[in-house]
Amino acid sequence: MRKLAAFLILLLVLGVILDRVAVTGVQREIATQATARYDLENPPEVTIQGIPFLTQAIAGRYDEVKVAAGPMSLSGIQLSGVDFTLYGVTASLSDLVLHPERAQIRAERVAGTVVVPLQTLNQRAPRGIKIEVDGDALAVNGQITVLGQKVPVKADLKIDVAEGEVRFTPGKVTLGGGIPVPDPERFITYRIPIKNLPFNLKVTGVSVVPQGIKISGEAADVPLRG
Repeated sequence: MRKLAAFLILLLVLGVILDRVAVTGVQREIATQATARYDLENPPEVTIQGIPFLTQAIAGRYDEVKVAAGPMSLSGIQLSGVDFTLYGVTASLSDLVLHPERAQIRAERVAGTVVVPLQTLNQRAPRGIKIEVDGDALAVNGQITVLGQKVPVKADLKIDVAEGEVRFTPGKVTLGGGIPVPDPERFITYRIPIKNLPFNLKVTGVSVVPQGIKISGEAADVPLRG
């Protein structure tokens, strides 16, 4: 009886070790393929959710995979907080182990977020304008130059998502100094291009966070190789 118990414990320990070794290898291969497919600056941190892992691996389908890409530059725009969740990832375990160079990996759906930090927002803002986070909104504080005159200005900033870009337009513009300025909004309005997001994400929304603005996106039937 003791020998049987010891044998079962040994099998359990070996199973746990094999499970962890296998998950590490698959996570590494997903990171490698995602880096190459979407030209990421650095291999992302990949975490496959769910225990035991081997049950998913044998089936060749992983319910949820977390991908943290870290800070990156996209079309000259510096981003932070770049995180994705891959759902329904399919990949043959035998290919991943024996032929990783030809393993086909796809995700049924991907949801992700990227953060455009305040530093980037201010670098792209018109000269003299400073962007700040005010609760769940953005605020403008600074000066605009009109006919050689510097005019103090304050405003709320509205955010709109268009095809391939985020647009910033002011609302409730308050001018100081008593200098009349026709159409002051044109001195504050600007755009930031957001194109070619990793995993083919299409922008679905944008919100203000303490770090800047968070852009959300989704995609379906996403390849991680090819």
